[in-house]
Amino acid sequence: MFYVWAMSLSLWLAEAGLRNLPLGELVDGFGRRVGAAGVPVARIFVGMNALHPMVLVRSLIWDRTTGPATRFEFQHEEVEDPIMQQSPFAGMLKTGTLERRLDLRHSPPADEEPVFAELRALGMTDWLGSIFPFGELAPSDGPRAEEGVGQLWLVCSVATESAGGFAEAHLAALRDVLPVFALAIKAIAMRDVGQGLLEAYLGVDAASRVLSGTVLRGEVHEVEAVLFYADLRDFTALADALPGAEMIALLDDCFDCMVRPMTRRGGEVLKFLGDGLLAIFRIDGRRRATTCAAALSAASDALDLMDLLAARRREAGQLTPGLDIALHLGVVQYGNVGAGARLDFTAIGPAVNEAARIELLCKELGHPLLVSHAFAGAATESRHHLISVGRHRLRGVRDEAELFTLTS
Repeated sequence: MFYVWAMSLSLWLAEAGLRNLPLGELVDGFGRRVGAAGVPVARIFVGMNALHPMVLVRSLIWDRTTGPATRFEFQHEEVEDPIMQQSPFAGMLKTGTLERRLDLRHSPPADEEPVFAELRALGMTDWLGSIFPFGELAPSDGPRAEEGVGQLWLVCSVATESAGGFAEAHLAALRDVLPVFALAIKAIAMRDVGQGLLEAYLGVDAASRVLSGTVLRGEVHEVEAVLFYADLRDFTALADALPGAEMIALLDDCFDCMVRPMTRRGGEVLKFLGDGLLAIFRIDGRRRATTCAAALSAASDALDLMDLLAARRREAGQLTPGLDIALHLGVVQYGNVGAGARLDFTAIGPAVNEAARIELLCKELGHPLLVSHAFAGAATESRHHLISVGRHRLRGVRDEAELFTLTS
């Protein structure tokens, strides 16, 4: 009875997956087409692990009256939260159970998951849950398992408020189309997974350029930018005295201090350099003075955050490295550099080298922040915050350069 409808819906899902239809539109289109065919689906839940350094799981709830109005995002540290551990899918993932049906008209057992009480309160009478692994799903896989592309999975449930629950014909029709529904979501989700990973490792702008086709070695273009070059002072000696896990935790805390104020103001990390980093604030049509002011504020805030981190660690009897930052303004070559199939999306050029040389003088001159003459000249909105520290020789640079720091 549903054969022709299932074929038509499968074709629509295939096209939606190929066109990268937004997930909310895909779920909404699926739910409404299922209902129009006579399958009484009132509620759909879709969830997927994310393969992301911060996000563990993303999920969406579709309701027949409101559409895909409810979305959730869970962080890795929330894996032990009750809402995660008491999900019916948590047990299914642990045992490798790919389908579970529950007649909500029956009295609940004492150990029933809390979500079913919520569904009963909403008037739902029947529930069908399915897991679609993107690779082999072995028992005991679940939110704690090692994740990779082969361990990604999609969980999906459909519920009805029909007085008689799902008829067998309804269940058969759903079992025919749900795998295609999952495949369409996978097509969309894998692009999101790839983009999320590229953004985490390359940065938002570089990831966008790579996904847009900037993938050839030597494909670069000139960009005028403020260069933000930072390095932890005396970190190597401190790290030698710390166990590996403590050293990494400290390094991560320090990078948080550097990166959070930078990204809030439009900066983008291009590269982590051991215990330092290179970032840029692209001009891109903005006034140089505005960009310089944003970079200077980010640098000042980073130093303040490092002071707060040092104070907290000092109370616990722990040492903290210092932070040195150099700001410079110049034109760089921005794009793909590397060897064969192993590329790096970064910025190179004399301006990058000069920023690195300026940072090396921070310790010698006793200032945690130094900015170049080019930066100071362009920073007309914040020039009153800068004071000259004289002219100095930069290693590898012929002429002496006047440098500036923040006024007291």
